[in-house]
Amino acid sequence: MKKIAIAAGLAMALGASAAQAAVPGYAVNSSDTIWRTSFGECWHTGFWTQEQAVEGCDNVMAKAEEPAPAPAPAPAATMADVEKKFALYFDFDSTKVGDVSNVVNYIGSLASLQSVKLVGYADFIGSAAYNEKLSERRARAVAAKLEQAGVDASKMSIGFMGESAPVANCTGRGAELIACLRPDRRVDVEIMGQKRVQQ
Repeated sequence: MKKIAIAAGLAMALGASAAQAAVPGYAVNSSDTIWRTSFGECWHTGFWTQEQAVEGCDNVMAKAEEPAPAPAPAPAATMADVEKKFALYFDFDSTKVGDVSNVVNYIGSLASLQSVKLVGYADFIGSAAYNEKLSERRARAVAAKLEQAGVDASKMSIGFMGESAPVANCTGRGAELIACLRPDRRVDVEIMGQKRVQQ
C-alpha cells in the first residue's frame, strides 16, 4: 500500500512539474490552463519571477496590435491641354454625315471641352460658289449630328473653305475622278480640351 502511495505521489509530482514546464512559473492543469485562486489571480509556483508573467496574469495586458501602415497617397492628377483632329468624308455632292462615334467618344473622354472647330470642304467639280455653299452645309450637318449625340453646341464653331484647299492630286474623268477626289469632300474636326494626367 505504501508503495502505491509513493508511486502515485511520484506520478503527480512528475505531472505537476511537466505541467509547470508548459507555462513556467505558473501551476497548470493537464490542459495547460493556469490555475486561479478564488479571487481570480493566477497561481504561481515557488519558482515564479516577474519576468515569467504572462498575458492575462499579474496585470499583464494583451499587446496592442500595431496600427496598419497608412495607405500610400494616390498619385495627384493634373490637367493637360490636348488637341486632336478628325476628318469626316462625304460622298459626291452629298451632305449626309457618316459615323461620328469616334469623335463623340473622344470628346467624352476629356475632363473639359474647350472648343470644337468644324471646317467644311468640297472638291472642284461644279462652280466655286456652289462648292462653297456645299462645304458650309457639310460643316453644319456635322455640327447638328454632334449636337444630337450630346456635344455642347456652344463649344462648336463652323467654317467652310469650298474648293479652295484641295489635298487630292487627281487626273482622269467620271467615276474615277470622283473617287479620287474623296479626300477633298470632308469636314475637318479640331478638338481642344483638357485631360487628367497622373503624375
